Amino acid sequence: MPDQRSDSSEGTPRGKVALPDRSRSPWWELGRRLLLALAILVGTVLIVYLDRTGYRDANDPDAYGVNLVDSIYYTTVTLSTTGYGDIAPVSERARLVNAFVITPARIAFLVLLIGTTLEVLASQGREMIRVNRWRKSMGQHIVVVGYGTKGRSAVETLVNNGLDREGIVVVDPSSTALQDAHADGLAVVTGDATRREVLRRAGVGTANQVIITTNRDDSNVLTTLTVRQLNPDAWIVAAVREQENVALMRQSGANSVITSSDAVGRLLGLSTLSPTLGSVMEDLLTYGEGLEVAERDLLVSEVGQQPQTLPDQVIAVVRDEKVYRYFDPVVTQLARGDRLVVVRPAKELPWAPRPGTHGEDLAIEDS
Repeated sequence: MPDQRSDSSEGTPRGKVALPDRSRSPWWELGRRLLLALAILVGTVLIVYLDRTGYRDANDPDAYGVNLVDSIYYTTVTLSTTGYGDIAPVSERARLVNAFVITPARIAFLVLLIGTTLEVLASQGREMIRVNRWRKSMGQHIVVVGYGTKGRSAVETLVNNGLDREGIVVVDPSSTALQDAHADGLAVVTGDATRREVLRRAGVGTANQVIITTNRDDSNVLTTLTVRQLNPDAWIVAAVREQENVALMRQSGANSVITSSDAVGRLLGLSTLSPTLGSVMEDLLTYGEGLEVAERDLLVSEVGQQPQTLPDQVIAVVRDEKVYRYFDPVVTQLARGDRLVVVRPAKELPWAPRPGTHGEDLAIEDS
């Protein structure tokens, strides 16, 4: 399936925010409606019975008020709008209660039992409220442009590493992508990401990071330019199919560029030359099993040490926003504020503890 399709997908509203449905059992919905209807019925019976002296029964004019059975009878015929008229409120208080309490209860009762059309309208209103609430809560989120194979894999990696699905917004014009993203519990803005209005609806202006994974390099470049204009501070990660477009993508404003075809080709070549090396590389790219590549803070106990002497297999050191290989003379001794890129077990083992995950003091540089 292509990662991004043209903006002419059939029957899909352009630029509309669509939140994943909250699926509930039909039996749960039916039970909820019946309980609410029963609550209205019982509450109305109690209101009538507590004010029983304010009602008169035409069939028993000498009686002083009504009893419990009469209250139940009056409530059922009133809420069902049958209204035989044999029992009627006569006191001012009873009439006011009927006007301002029982009449709204009658309306609610009817809506619960036969208001299918009203339920559809109410669901649309609730959806609008949900979207507005979602917009207010957005900020420092991640926008994923294109929900094809690469986009889904990127989202899966983010979620597996602890990111909340509510902090991810997908932009894609495809109705198929809309269904897939909703099935994964993600909010979707349907539309062409090269258009400013579509990106604004996705909250790109306040996004912390943007991942661009469409299937066309020209669309990726144009989307990157548009994102950078809307948000100069966002960290943009973009995929390109051809190596020759990497420089153009960086000039457009991408902070990190991944060449998908070259990466796959190198992995295929390594697997051909050395099947064992290929399996190790595949292991590094697979979440939750075997080995993983991770970035972590330096611990206080590690300050002043050499990268090669640490329990983790350090492959790079991040210092002052620059990445140095572990053997670079600049990082011969680790200093406060450094971050480490390490290869470590994906799951902690008794003989291979994971530093930085047991509440150790971090060697964070003083501000």
